[in-house]
Amino acid sequence: MEFFKIKTSWSNAEFILIKLCMASIYIFIGSYFHDFFKNYYTPLLILFGITVIWFVYEWLKKMKTKNA
Repeated sequence: MEFFKIKTSWSNAEFILIKLCMASIYIFIGSYFHDFFKNYYTPLLILFGITVIWFVYEWLKKMKTKNA
């Protein structure tokens, strides 16, 4: 179980690959199940908006404490 205790630091540029990987599977799933998700556009956009604002807030807070 030592594998789960390993700590690494990643730069933002290194996250590009994982972001592209996740975005491509999201687009694939979204295009495959388009009719199913059509009824949930509004709640999904609201959830997306809330999580984006929350993520940016946490990120800015982390950057501020790192620089202080």
